[in-house]
Amino acid sequence: MPAVTADTLTLPKIDPPGPGRVNRAVRSVSTAPAGFEGEGFPVRRAFAGIDRSELDPFIHMDQMGEVDYAPGEPRGTDWHPHRGFETVTYMIDGTFRHQDSHGGGGVIRNGATQWMTAGGGILHIETPPEELVISGGMFHGVQLWVNLPAADKMTAPRYQSLEGDQVSLLSSPDGGALVRLIAGDVAGHRGPGATYTPITVAHVTIAPGAQLALAWRPDFNALAYVLMGSGNVGAEGRPVTTGQLALFGPGDTLTLAGGGTRPLDVLLLGGRSIREPIATYGPFVMNTRAELLQAMEDFRAGRLGTIPADGLRPYRP
Repeated sequence: MPAVTADTLTLPKIDPPGPGRVNRAVRSVSTAPAGFEGEGFPVRRAFAGIDRSELDPFIHMDQMGEVDYAPGEPRGTDWHPHRGFETVTYMIDGTFRHQDSHGGGGVIRNGATQWMTAGGGILHIETPPEELVISGGMFHGVQLWVNLPAADKMTAPRYQSLEGDQVSLLSSPDGGALVRLIAGDVAGHRGPGATYTPITVAHVTIAPGAQLALAWRPDFNALAYVLMGSGNVGAEGRPVTTGQLALFGPGDTLTLAGGGTRPLDVLLLGGRSIREPIATYGPFVMNTRAELLQAMEDFRAGRLGTIPADGLRPYRP
């Protein structure tokens, strides 16, 4: 169960879309393959097989868990570089520690989001705290990569810590859906995340049998990734379940409905396409191959930052 919950009957209500709106149909549904990241924690590759032009301005997304670790099992990543984009780590349930070479860092827990702008270059680490490694416990989160336009790729690194109680909490008119708005705006309500590229990021929980209709910017793409549960999405009510990504076509309204016997949890994403060439290699997202080669040379030369003297290390019992 997501850590951030609320009484939906008392929250600000999302106005239903007005007449004459175009309800977006589902263009495709894909199932995320499973894999491992970093020191060996399980992930689902949410964007695998999707044409990059359909995702723009998003680059990559992993669902981390949901897994209930036994003692000694939790894993994270060691120090590694980034350049040219932003990493968004959203902890639905559990705890992660973050530190970077630009002075950002802290504990990400239970509904909090760490938003790191790598910009011109940074080193960072994300790892479970020692007490979680020793005891085990629930771990469930998402890491999303958001591209930066060419004009901002070499911007100075930035770190935002968005605690769970800072997220804008909204509900559908009947209280059947809870919307946690992390960044962007929905129906005149804004999330706390500051972004270079105009985007919307929201975690939605819909009760079985309930429905949510959202006005959605027509100049944004629209993606719905199912974190947990099952239900129906889009104008045609396309069935979706855990680990599936629905890509929507054009329009200005999104419709989602809960099904089954447990709530439907969906991460909703949308943004204005940057429409620039993309060149990627591992942890670097640039516009040209020459820029990738420069990023690798700068990393080897230590120009992307240095690990602090008190730098975190993965705890291995």
